[in-house]
Amino acid sequence: MTDVLRRGRASLAFGFFTQGVAFALLVTRIPAVQERYGVSDALLPVFLAAVPVLAGCGSVATEKLVRRIPPSRLLRWSQPVVLLALLGVGAGDQVAGLAVALGVFGLSVGALDASMNMLGVSLQRAYGRSIMLSFHAAYSLGGILGASLAWVGAHGELALWVSYLPVVLVLLPATLVGSRWYVDGEGGLESEPAGGGGGVAFRVLLPLCLVMTFAYIGDSTVSNWSAKYVKDVLGGSEQLATVPYNVYMVTTLVGRALGDLGVRRLGAVVVVRLGAVLAAGGFVVVAAAPGAWAGMLGFTLVGLGLCVLVPQTFAAAGRLFPGSSDAAIARLNIFNYVGFLVGSPLVGALGDAWSYRGAMLVPMALVLVTVVYARSFGPGGDRYGGGHERPRTADVGRGSNGL
Repeated sequence: MTDVLRRGRASLAFGFFTQGVAFALLVTRIPAVQERYGVSDALLPVFLAAVPVLAGCGSVATEKLVRRIPPSRLLRWSQPVVLLALLGVGAGDQVAGLAVALGVFGLSVGALDASMNMLGVSLQRAYGRSIMLSFHAAYSLGGILGASLAWVGAHGELALWVSYLPVVLVLLPATLVGSRWYVDGEGGLESEPAGGGGGVAFRVLLPLCLVMTFAYIGDSTVSNWSAKYVKDVLGGSEQLATVPYNVYMVTTLVGRALGDLGVRRLGAVVVVRLGAVLAAGGFVVVAAAPGAWAGMLGFTLVGLGLCVLVPQTFAAAGRLFPGSSDAAIARLNIFNYVGFLVGSPLVGALGDAWSYRGAMLVPMALVLVTVVYARSFGPGGDRYGGGHERPRTADVGRGSNGL
């Protein structure tokens, strides 16, 4: 494996890590943002919904932009914008300023998520074996660090800008330096795109879009409702209610760190099916849990199962459309925001109208549907690892050392 690829992989992993830190710093300090700007409870959901909507727009725009400029260049400049927008959220004092900062954050996050995964898929193709989960493991690690820094800021009653500024001062120049080693792949595989020619057939991509949506409905259920569920439904203490999401993030990190090995040994189809069954079983445990500790066991199982689905969905899109992988990934990326938008309100509405235990069965059922679509993750018997791993580097494009 060439030094170009190794540096490209390390720099991209750091980009995923940085995004994990930035996103966690924003979402875990939402109460502080609301208090700083005096945003009412009625208006807050509008601001929160605007971020994924604009991120979806950013992902759509990315599909158009990468026809003219390489994904590495788009990632190089979208990541600093995300970090500066985060600082803008913490430094302002007017609602209008908050709206602008969140708008910029949303649009740039859409471009960032799409371009990061484009580069990840092209690097995986060049390596000839599964490495996509390792990038998302770096994101999970960043999320854990970001959430921990947010806790320190909240515990110390620090102003938002005081919490955000040191992080931006460290990460922004580091990502700019690291971006010099991003690698764009040329995507030259021998097989023809599954959609025919160089285009993206939506009917072929649709199963992956559904899996992406269902996975993020499950993820948003844990991130938005686990604390309330443990405290109000399972009778846990307020301190104990903060544990499930942290445990979920740690198990996500562990599952992704080990997941590439599983894909190489068993193939993507088996790993996706096992992940979906494990996540669905975790939601069943959560719904039937007699107490808080049993509920946390359920959320742990959910994390171990869900963590493999999103990275493998991006990787599958790259294999299905080797001649148009950037376009496929940009379109697929939209559906992570769809799942995020649908998941939390859906579970909340069902919980209020019916019961929160019953509401947990909805993401369970949706994630279980992934088992049916798992065959889309292994077209033509394509499997990284074992006898399928290429012994030498191929399909390597240009290193992105210029501007």
